[in-house]
Amino acid sequence: MDSRPEIARAAAEAAARQSYGKLVAWLAARTRDVAGAEDALADAFAAALERWPRTGVPQKPEAWLLAVARRRRVDAVRRRLTSEAGRDHLKLIAEEAEAGMTDKDLPDERLRLMFACAHPAIEAGVRAPLILQTILGFDAATIASAFLVSPATMGQRLVRAKSRIRETGIPFRVPERTELGERLDAVLEAIYAAFAEGWSDPAGTETRRRNLATEGIWLGRLVASLLPDEPEALGLLSLMLFAEARRAARRDMAGDYVPLAEQDHALWDHALVDEAEGLLGRAATMGAIGRYQLEAAVQSAHVARRLSGRTDWAAIRALYEALFSIAGSPVVAINRAVAIAETEGAVAGLAALYVLGDDKRLDDYQPYWAARAGLLARLGQAPQALEAYDRAIGLERDPAVRRFLQAKRSALIQ
Repeated sequence: MDSRPEIARAAAEAAARQSYGKLVAWLAARTRDVAGAEDALADAFAAALERWPRTGVPQKPEAWLLAVARRRRVDAVRRRLTSEAGRDHLKLIAEEAEAGMTDKDLPDERLRLMFACAHPAIEAGVRAPLILQTILGFDAATIASAFLVSPATMGQRLVRAKSRIRETGIPFRVPERTELGERLDAVLEAIYAAFAEGWSDPAGTETRRRNLATEGIWLGRLVASLLPDEPEALGLLSLMLFAEARRAARRDMAGDYVPLAEQDHALWDHALVDEAEGLLGRAATMGAIGRYQLEAAVQSAHVARRLSGRTDWAAIRALYEALFSIAGSPVVAINRAVAIAETEGAVAGLAALYVLGDDKRLDDYQPYWAARAGLLARLGQAPQALEAYDRAIGLERDPAVRRFLQAKRSALIQ
């Protein structure tokens, strides 16, 4: 074992990225106490950061963390429970803690935990955030920014949801087909949110986001393998694979942003594209068309440029029209407006954007202002375009995209 502090810290970070959700799911599945499992695991990671620099990284960090977390959980239960039922509960946990456990023996309970978090007894608006926190370890502030609420509000909702799981005894199991319904929707939404969070860091330089796209795809593969007859599970996996296939083309050699229409398709991962096409084709044979299949179909239409040499905007517009009819979100509406502009001209596209002007959620939504700026620029309305570009630049967090927008703005005043 190597005791160098930097190796110990790196090992703890790697274990957190790779095993956090797996360990929380295993601990919580025994008692349905998600918050208690998270607290115990947090103590285990704190112990690792304190001990591993002195004693060295254990050969099986996951098993070490699990053993420490289980002891912490037993101690917490011992302090909290004094009733007869509590002593029985404590005895069960203690027996588990005494049993040997290795990485190889540890069952993966993540899918069961995801469905527990998506149970109808949990408030609908907090199901996806709860899955993100318990499976991937997102903090409340990060989740709050993604779901457009304050960190304090999101933190309170997450605490209440975890208490609900414990107090009502929500089972940790994959539902029967007749029960899936909106619970599957919540699970798929959370997986896609995880993927999107990692996708927004194309260089993989932010520790908080690192591996999230990979984790999202892993979770998508897991759900699709366990629910092979669910077309939306296949559609989501297809959508994520289409996006991941283009990762290497999203930045040029200088690290500058390259929009999809200008990407070198030779840099795309064609094996992933082919896999995504196959999944989408399988989903299409199952009769039910949903949001993720339509979004994947949009991506399929974009990547068809590798074969035809052109972008079929008429097909993309038709797909966005269908998507807007079932998921009329402002994000879909913006993409629909862009497709309208490509098929009917900038005036029609801008008119479609202006219809959204009263939606206050768009005030701080960068893609809306970037799309508006681009269409105004095409119409020669430079002052309004400059104002929209300023708004988009101020809202953009990615330096490469910000430079791209700044270049577009500068071209208007030269």
